[in-house]
Amino acid sequence: MASHFLLLVVLVVSCSMALAADHSPLQDFCVADPQSPVMVNGMVCKDPKLVQANDFFVSGFHIAGNTSNAVGSSVTPVTVAQMPGLNTQGVSMVRIDFAPWGLNPPHTHPRASEILTVIEGCLEVGFVTSSPENRLISKVLVKGDVFVFPEGLVHFQRNLDDINAVAFAALSSQNPGVITVANAVFGSKPKITSDILSKAFQVDKNIIYQVQAKF
Repeated sequence: MASHFLLLVVLVVSCSMALAADHSPLQDFCVADPQSPVMVNGMVCKDPKLVQANDFFVSGFHIAGNTSNAVGSSVTPVTVAQMPGLNTQGVSMVRIDFAPWGLNPPHTHPRASEILTVIEGCLEVGFVTSSPENRLISKVLVKGDVFVFPEGLVHFQRNLDDINAVAFAALSSQNPGVITVANAVFGSKPKITSDILSKAFQVDKNIIYQVQAKF
């Protein structure tokens, strides 16, 4: 009986680990059909006979993003939304451009881990472990350095120089998702009430109003 229970536990854990990532493809490819009205977990496959090379191709990744914004950074994604051939492949990537001292603010990818490499410049990067430790693990990176951000953990990147910086990152999902902490907390629609946020952050409600007004 005990051995049967142990086997059941192993099977449950194994299935949980398998379901934690994008599903593996069961054919050579499953190019996404964004026009399909069918709703599935992922995207419906296009007829393989209609698949073209451009379904697996995106150009323009050499073009810098517009960093003229409040945080001084720009993220250019290549997910299944931009490249239909990524459907079921379990990968995507982004280009991150930084103005001098620009910041890619604290955020999380709910469905992917991320591995980043610096192409130009010097970046401070880091992530925070889960509660109760909430430990900050950070490092300064220069051109050619590589750093990984574990799945689901809050992380950030900041340019530490007076010149522009560029990084490329790969993510372990065709659709990793992104939740920017400040935008989610202070810019939700409808807004989270000031009673909740003032108690959570232990500040006066007027401060909450001021911060919400920026989002």
